[in-house]
Amino acid sequence: MGTRKKKTKKKRKRKIGKEKRKEQRNECLTFSLCTYINLMVGIIVNCLQISEWMVSHDEFELSDSDNAVRIDLMTKVFGIDAAERYFEGLPSAAKTSETYTALLHSYAGAKLTEKAEELYERIKESNVPLNILLYNEMMTLYMSVGQVEKVSLVVEELKRQKVVPDLFTYNLWVSSCAATLDIDGVRRILKEMSNNSSANDGWVRYRNLANIYIMAGHLVNSESNSVVEAGTNTTQRDWITYDFLIILYAGLGNKDKIDQIWKSLKMTKQKIKSRSYVCILSSYVMLGHIKDVGIVIDEWKKSTTTDFDISVFYRLLDAFAELRLVEEAETFHKLLIQKSCLPTDESR
Repeated sequence: MGTRKKKTKKKRKRKIGKEKRKEQRNECLTFSLCTYINLMVGIIVNCLQISEWMVSHDEFELSDSDNAVRIDLMTKVFGIDAAERYFEGLPSAAKTSETYTALLHSYAGAKLTEKAEELYERIKESNVPLNILLYNEMMTLYMSVGQVEKVSLVVEELKRQKVVPDLFTYNLWVSSCAATLDIDGVRRILKEMSNNSSANDGWVRYRNLANIYIMAGHLVNSESNSVVEAGTNTTQRDWITYDFLIILYAGLGNKDKIDQIWKSLKMTKQKIKSRSYVCILSSYVMLGHIKDVGIVIDEWKKSTTTDFDISVFYRLLDAFAELRLVEEAETFHKLLIQKSCLPTDESR
C-alpha cells in the first residue's frame, strides 16, 4: 500500500514538473517575442528621430529617398494620417516618384483602395517620371483586395506610358489570370515574357516553372474566380496567388522566401492541394535543392490533412520532359525511386 502511494506521488511530481517547465518555456517565448517587438519599434522610432534631427539642422538637405523613408517610418509609428500630412507639406519639388510611391505603398499596405486610386490618378496627372514600382503597388493592392480584374487595366496603362515591366510585374499579371483560371491569358503573358529583351536566367526559370504549374497542376480555363476549396475557408484565388509567389521567388533564386511561404502554408493546418505540391517540388528541383524535395515528399507521406497523390510525380516528370528539362527530370526520377514513390524497374 505504501509503495503504491509513493509511486502516485512521484507521478504527480513529474506531471507538475513537466507542466511547470512548459509554463516557463511559454513565458520565455512570450518574453522573447515581446522583447523583439519592442526592439523593432524602438529601432523605427530611433530612425524617425534621427531623420527629424536632420530636418532641424539646416546643413542637412533631405534627398527624395530620405523623404520617402520618413513617409514609411511615419506610417509605421504615427499612422497614415501623419504620413499623409507630411507628404502634403513637402514643397512641390520634393513630390517626386519616390515620395509618391512611398505614400502609395502606405495606402496599399492598409488596403485603402479609394485613397490609393485617387493618388494614382494624381500621379498620372503630374509631371513626375513614372516608374514600375508605382504600377506594381497598384497591382499588388488589387490582388490583395480581390479586385483581380483591375490588374490588366494597370498593365495596359504602364504599356501606354512605355514603362518597362519587371519580373514582379509579370508575376502579378500572371497571378491575376491564373487566379481567375484564365489559362490562355497566362500562356499569352509567358509568351510575351519570352520575347522581352530584359529576359535573363531568372525569367527563363520563372517561365518554365509557370508552365510546369499549369501542365502538372491541371489548371484549366474557367470563369470562376472565387471558388472556396473544399474543406477550407481559403479561396482558390488565394491558394493560386501563394503558389505563384513561390514560383516568383524560385525565379529570383531566393530559397529563404520560398521556405517562408511554404512554412506559412503548412501552418494554416488546411488541406494543401496537389497543385501546391507541384509548385514547391518543381521549384526546389529547378533550384537544385534535392534534399528539400525529399523532405517535402516525406512530410506529404505523413500528412494527416492532405492525401498523398502519387500521380503528381508522373505529371511533373511529363512536364519536365515536355519542356526538355532532361537533367531535372533525371534527378527527380532518381529521387522518387529512392523514396519508393516509383517502381525501381520503371524507365522513362
